[in-house]
Amino acid sequence: MSLIAVIDFETTGLSPAMGDRATEVAIVLVQGGRVVDRFQSLMNAGVHIPAFITQLTGISNAMVASAPAAAQVMADASRFVGQVPLVAHNASFDRKFWIDELTRLDLPAPQPFACTLLVSRRLYPQAPNHKLGSLVDYHRLPRTGAAHRALADAEMAAELVGQIQRDLRSRHGVANPDHALLVALQRCAKSAVSTFIAQRTRV
Repeated sequence: MSLIAVIDFETTGLSPAMGDRATEVAIVLVQGGRVVDRFQSLMNAGVHIPAFITQLTGISNAMVASAPAAAQVMADASRFVGQVPLVAHNASFDRKFWIDELTRLDLPAPQPFACTLLVSRRLYPQAPNHKLGSLVDYHRLPRTGAAHRALADAEMAAELVGQIQRDLRSRHGVANPDHALLVALQRCAKSAVSTFIAQRTRV
């Protein structure tokens, strides 16, 4: 079974293009449905955290003031991930910060991202909504800590990845629901999902 890395950032805002920076990163390595390693750190990017972000995440300016520099944390995170493909919930958000923070260090960010939000919209249209916490509750998966902290969210997203892979195997007959299949599935038009999956079932 190949490794996948499930990542989550907490940040000062919505977009690096608006000057926002990461304040915390967590990465959970998953192999065969099991967590095999974890990386987590607050980071100090030298930017102010707005009060509403502190209310949302619990991460304060005082906390990041004593945290390692963002450059050190992201260099360590890059080494931890290596070439392993990445997964995130609402991956367009985390991918922007992953690329931006590594670009600042002249480090490559070659990994494709799979998005559990997009995949869940295709596999579970009947879910009440497709927020991470709602999907965790919908599938009766364990909540691993406070929402809007990076490690808790990364671990819940890892649980959701496992659920998706199990359902693709048991309900849809997909022999190898690997990272590449998740990426292809998230790009599939919702109306074509059944056909897409049928083409990849066991012979």
